[in-house]
Amino acid sequence: MTAQDDIASVAAQLAVLTQTVEEMAGQLKEVRERAESERERTDVQQERIDLAASELSGVSDRLQAAADALRESI
Repeated sequence: MTAQDDIASVAAQLAVLTQTVEEMAGQLKEVRERAESERERTDVQQERIDLAASELSGVSDRLQAAADALRESI
């Protein structure tokens, strides 16, 4: 193998490596975007859960007050 053959072989390997790295970078970007989207959805779900818990607590308090008032009237 000549020096030019070696250089051509290394250049071809570098081209393949560069393409592979670019593909991996694209895949990593997609994974990051999906993770960010999932995190945003999780945040929204947590906000909804917190709101529902707060509303449930309020309903529970009102039910307890109504039960107390009913007991006092008996």
